[in-house]
Amino acid sequence: MSETIFSKIISGEIPSFKIYENDYVYAFLDISQVTKGHTLLVPKKVSTNIFETDEETMKHIGVALPKVANAIKAAFNPDGLNIIQNNGEFADQSVFHLHFHLIPRYENDIDGFGYKWETHEDTINDDAKKEIAEQIQAQFD
Repeated sequence: MSETIFSKIISGEIPSFKIYENDYVYAFLDISQVTKGHTLLVPKKVSTNIFETDEETMKHIGVALPKVANAIKAAFNPDGLNIIQNNGEFADQSVFHLHFHLIPRYENDIDGFGYKWETHEDTINDDAKKEIAEQIQAQFD
């Protein structure tokens, strides 16, 4: 995989405000600071998205995510925290190096950040849900 802006940040070629680092992951402040403390957690081993990331790397991410989240919580006492991870251009992924956004949320946020879930429980009945679940379950066989 080719070098990404995140691999340049990890190597120190591009400066960053490092939050946390171990042998497998690197966490740093997002340049946009959507809210105070907005942090990115990136694996050092480059992969484009979650579909191409090996299980070992995901284990290390799984250990690091709550560590970074708890550090943000201790530092700023946010009222909530979004963890966002996008896969593919259609899902709004803009840097094609797996990464997780940790975005602290505050009661009086004026950042304009948000999203709206459009639910379909009125149009997708239990039979359709059963079929959807079976299609996904079949992929584990």
